[in-house]
Amino acid sequence: MPSEPKILINEHDISRAVGRLAAEIRRDYKNKNPLLIGILKGSFIFMADLTRKIDMPLEVDFVRLSSYGSGTESSGKIRVLTRLQEPVKGRHVLLVEDIIDTGLTTAFFIDYLRKKRPASVRLCALTEKPARRKTDIEINYLGFQVPDKFIVGYGIDWDEKYRYLPDIRYIE
Repeated sequence: MPSEPKILINEHDISRAVGRLAAEIRRDYKNKNPLLIGILKGSFIFMADLTRKIDMPLEVDFVRLSSYGSGTESSGKIRVLTRLQEPVKGRHVLLVEDIIDTGLTTAFFIDYLRKKRPASVRLCALTEKPARRKTDIEINYLGFQVPDKFIVGYGIDWDEKYRYLPDIRYIE
């Protein structure tokens, strides 16, 4: 078992970043009734806080993806485990992610969405680890860049543990 996770980004800084992101999204999506799509499970807390702070008409949906393979590394082979319930065609879609790591899963899902012919697709990520990127991803709305450490908390887990933490921490 790893040592107790150490705080990387505190609750106050997360709240301020979510407020900033919400203001940018509200400005860019005014009168567009965007469809926010959260990637489960990690994005659910961030998506809930973000949705409340956006405070304008919008719709939400969730998808569950799996990048199967052994160990902690993505194989690059992605499966959609839970499909979207809301139609995407002609909609302004905002994909909401907890973390962009290698970018492989996100790139796969953006391509999957574009095949459904939305009016637009943008990406909002709470965190990104540039050091681990394997594919070029444009993040339109970003909360934080984080170092190449294993992070948990604020919905992000390690083996289903630590999601409940109110801040973002790292495990040594």
